[in-house]
Amino acid sequence: MAKRDYYDVLGISKGASADEIKKGYRTKAKELHPDRNADNPKAEEQFKEANEAHEVLKDAEKKAAYDRYGHAAFEGGMGGGGRQGGGFGGGQGQGDFGSAFSDIFDDLFGDFAGQRGGGGRRAARGSDLRYNLRVSLEDAFSGLQKQINVPTSISCDPCNGSGAEGGAEPSTCPTCSGMGKVRAQQGFFTVERTCPTCSGLGQIINNPCKSCGGAGRVEKERALSVNIPAGVETGTRIRLAGEGEAGMRGGPAGDLYIFIEVSDHELFERDGVNLFCRVPVSMSTAALSGSIEVPTIDGGRGRVQIPSGSQSGRQMRLRSKGMPALRGGSAGDMFIELAVETPVNLTSRQKELLKEFDELSSENNPESSSFFSSVKSFWDSMKG
Repeated sequence: MAKRDYYDVLGISKGASADEIKKGYRTKAKELHPDRNADNPKAEEQFKEANEAHEVLKDAEKKAAYDRYGHAAFEGGMGGGGRQGGGFGGGQGQGDFGSAFSDIFDDLFGDFAGQRGGGGRRAARGSDLRYNLRVSLEDAFSGLQKQINVPTSISCDPCNGSGAEGGAEPSTCPTCSGMGKVRAQQGFFTVERTCPTCSGLGQIINNPCKSCGGAGRVEKERALSVNIPAGVETGTRIRLAGEGEAGMRGGPAGDLYIFIEVSDHELFERDGVNLFCRVPVSMSTAALSGSIEVPTIDGGRGRVQIPSGSQSGRQMRLRSKGMPALRGGSAGDMFIELAVETPVNLTSRQKELLKEFDELSSENNPESSSFFSSVKSFWDSMKG
C-alpha cells in the first residue's frame, strides 16, 4: 500500500511553516492517540503515521529532501536519510514514541503550568515584597498617611524594561527555538531540562542594555505613600498591587505587602478593640468614694466615679472609648482597673491616725475577716 503524503497526514499545506507543522502534528496526535480511541482499531496505525510524518517534516534537512524526492528520499539510501530506530518506514521506534508522548503531554497539561511553548518564561513576573511598618497606638486609633522608602527593583528606563540596548526586541533562542527547554532521548523516556542558553526564557538578547545588564530592571529605593486605616493592629497586612519588584524583561511587577506592628503604649494595653488602663487611687478615695480623671486614646479626658469600698482590681467601663473596628462596626470600650495605693513616708501624726483607724475598723474589712476565718478552720482541721 502506497504511503500517504506527509502533508496530507498532518492536514497542512506544503508551504507550512515550522509552527504550522508542529500545530498540525499535535492536533492529529491528540485526535488519534490510542488511549483515546480504544474502539478504533486503525487509530494506532494512524497515530504512528502522523508521528512518522512529523519526524520528517520537523527536520529542515529531511523536509527539504522530502519536498524534492518525496518518500523516495528515505528508501534505498537516496538522500542519506536512512531509517533510524524505526522512525521511517512501517515501524515506530521507542525514541519516536517517547517524543510523541512527551509532546502530547505538554499539549494537554502545559497550559495548566503556564509554560506552554516557553511563553510564560519570556516575561517573568516580579517577586512580591514585604515591608514591616511600626506605628504608634495613637496612629492605629486615628489612621494616617505614611511615607515609606522601599528598596526594590524597578523597570529600566533606557531599555523600557526589555533588557536590550535601545529597547530592541529580544530574539528567539536558537538552542531551544523559543521553548525555554531542551529534550534528550534516553531509551523510552524523554528527559526535559531548562535551556542552558536562555535560562528558560526562550529568548536571548544580543546587545544587552548597559544600564541593567540585560535584566530589564535596576535596583533603586522608591518612595511610596501608604494609607494606614484606623483600627489596624499587629499582624494586619496591607497589599499594594503592582508595587513589588519589577518583572524580568518587561514582565508584570509583583505586589508589596505591608505588615503592621503596633507599638506598646505606656498607659494603655490593647485587647482587640478594647483598651485597658490601670489607674492608681488613694486608699481614702477607694474607701470613701470619689471621682478620678482618666486619659482616653483620642487625647481627651474621662471622669470615673469610684464607689466606696472599692478594692484593687475592680474594673469600670467607659463605653465606646476603645479602638475603632478595622472593617466598620462599633468602637470598643475602655476599661479602668483600680490599683488601691498604700501610702508611704508617713508622718508621726499620720501613723497615729492610722493606728487609731485600724483599731476601730477590725470589722470593716470583709475580705480579711473571711480569709482569716478560713485560715482558723484550716488549722483546726489539721490539729484534729
